[in-house]
Amino acid sequence: MKVDLSKPTGGTATAAPPGAATPARTGPLGRLGAWAATHVKLVLVIWVAVVAVLGAFAPQVNSALSGAGWQADGSQSVKARQVAQQHFGGNTSSALQVVISSDQPATDPSVQRVITRATALLKADDRIDTVVPPQPGATVSADGHTSIVLAGAKADTNEMVRAADDLKGPLAALSGNGVTVHATGSSVLWSDFNAANHDAMIHSELLSWPVTLVILVLAFGSLVAAGLPLLLTLAGLAASAGSLVLLTQLTPISIWAMNFAMMFALALGIDYALFMVMRFRGARMGRARSTVDAVAETMDTAGKAVLLSGATVLVSLSAVMLVPSPAFRSMAGGIMLAVAFVLAATLTLLPAVLGKLGHRVDSLALPWVRVGEHRSPRFNAWGQRLWRRPVLYGAAALTVLLALAAPVIGLRTAMPSIDVLPKDASARAGYTAVQQAFGPGAPGTLQIVTPTGQAAAATAQLTDTSGIAGVMPPQQAADGSGWSLIQAVPTVDPSDPDLAGTVHTLRTDLPDGSLVGGAAVENLDLQHLLTQKTPLVIGVVLVLGFALLLLALQAPLISALGTLASLLSTGAAFGTARLIFQDGHGAGLLGFTPQGFLDGWAPVFFFAMIFAIAMDYTVFLLASAKEHYERSGDPREAMTGALAHSGRVIFAAAAVMVAVFFTFALSGPLPPKEMGIVLGIAVLLDAALVRLILLPVLLRLTGRAAWWSPSWLRRILPDIHFSHG
Repeated sequence: MKVDLSKPTGGTATAAPPGAATPARTGPLGRLGAWAATHVKLVLVIWVAVVAVLGAFAPQVNSALSGAGWQADGSQSVKARQVAQQHFGGNTSSALQVVISSDQPATDPSVQRVITRATALLKADDRIDTVVPPQPGATVSADGHTSIVLAGAKADTNEMVRAADDLKGPLAALSGNGVTVHATGSSVLWSDFNAANHDAMIHSELLSWPVTLVILVLAFGSLVAAGLPLLLTLAGLAASAGSLVLLTQLTPISIWAMNFAMMFALALGIDYALFMVMRFRGARMGRARSTVDAVAETMDTAGKAVLLSGATVLVSLSAVMLVPSPAFRSMAGGIMLAVAFVLAATLTLLPAVLGKLGHRVDSLALPWVRVGEHRSPRFNAWGQRLWRRPVLYGAAALTVLLALAAPVIGLRTAMPSIDVLPKDASARAGYTAVQQAFGPGAPGTLQIVTPTGQAAAATAQLTDTSGIAGVMPPQQAADGSGWSLIQAVPTVDPSDPDLAGTVHTLRTDLPDGSLVGGAAVENLDLQHLLTQKTPLVIGVVLVLGFALLLLALQAPLISALGTLASLLSTGAAFGTARLIFQDGHGAGLLGFTPQGFLDGWAPVFFFAMIFAIAMDYTVFLLASAKEHYERSGDPREAMTGALAHSGRVIFAAAAVMVAVFFTFALSGPLPPKEMGIVLGIAVLLDAALVRLILLPVLLRLTGRAAWWSPSWLRRILPDIHFSHG
């Protein structure tokens, strides 16, 4: 029976009378799918060309992408670093520090030989500016057994991280005969941090692949269909990796952009392929229709949901661009690029492949696949149960989510401490040696640049500040710029919260024109920026997410409820994160030592990522519900039909994501653990409690009101349907 696909008036849809026939209307996406299915060779040639051209640059991605950029652009600490680099021989927060420890005093000939060889190594690198040998009373410890060679930064922060990559190994090789050499400092820290996290992510991805493949085969039911997400993922990854390399010619891109892009490309490639292939099977099953018609129907229904989902993901991540930090912007940009390529492949390459495969998409199928239906009997039964007892199930799900979200009120954030590095990392070993020889605050030495005329007053103020353990004499710029550099050692470790109070005091009391910087202060400024921008990012993500849902569903109530439900699961994930990473519950089981806070970049970045994934499932469920409501005008069929048609997809896609994310909990460094556990819990809670219980219950309780839309809103919104006549 054909049905009237016209837009419901006042929120209701009227089924066509028996016997009435209306021709199937194929929308723009349906026509795109039909074109791709009938021009398979052309589509394949285009994609092979894109992947070949961009993929040729992909092998350079690890060396081309940058390792720094974790800074608050425009902050006082960044300005202090720029002044110090320009006028003080590169003696900045990104300079390298070579710590030489020995049982013999620094004046011993054996130690002097090591210092000389280390100095020669540093001077031979064109990224190093002035090399300052150990200075008694400043960079030689009181007992004379630890000395520091300072290597000024001649290049930007990203190049200095690469310099650290290249130099820390040869410098460590100078150790021997009772002398130990470690490179440390901010640039070496980021070098070690990026290396440790890169290795951990590769290890986690290798662990997740077998699990992912098993879930895919079970979800798709055939080996051929299970390979389609991998096709999308590989095409999207190769193209996005090459694009990132090319973009580095315009602006530095964080290496983390590629790490996150790989993860998101795999997750969304699986989601989108699941939704599309399941719908393609449903369009073919039990009906005598051509493969091209089935592809067109798939694109007109599931394709619209995928397009809206992709747009929602892109919008959520684009809000991170509001944070003026190169690392954050490039990470968000990298993920967005990967999502864009995967989305393009889903809407062009996948329809072409489905058109070519036809019924062969079920080749090498598991025994039960051929008797399966697009409408899952199990999820249909679950929908009927929720319809009968919505308050019971809805209240239970809401109680669990609110209980898990409650701890978020006491969540604390800070930038990662040195403890996130492996104990044998060069930066951490050097950091420990400096603390033992020079005091707890020595690794976080403050750099104050001040007008030379104010240097004496600034020195006096520093000396009188209670949080300062020692002050070095002012160093006047040799180029006559009028600047002086004063270095001051705090009394506390760089990660101690009291340091923030000391920095605030100095910025208030020091003479006008003084700039307070240093690696530890750059972290504080970045943390302050993130704290300041988090409400803005969250607000923008919520508003834009609601706007996209409203545009697609044209129903204000369910669009608002869908957005709020996503916010609830996100809050529950962060509440759980506080219990694990701040309070330390389960730390022994997961193999980490809690820092007493969540890493400062997590709220902004994880919120955008979690909300993007949550809205992904929201779109799949509500688009399916809207399709059923357009066809039947029955709220019950809209709710139960949505679960019957999309519940299996949501369940399978979430299972893959949870498996992928939780493997990061097995990684060594703390940041990958945080990422894997927070994102894994978020997906688990969102799929199990929100999409498969709470949101369907809300559809049940709101009934026809869920789909009501005022006439003035319908006039200004485009006419979007999810059904295919």
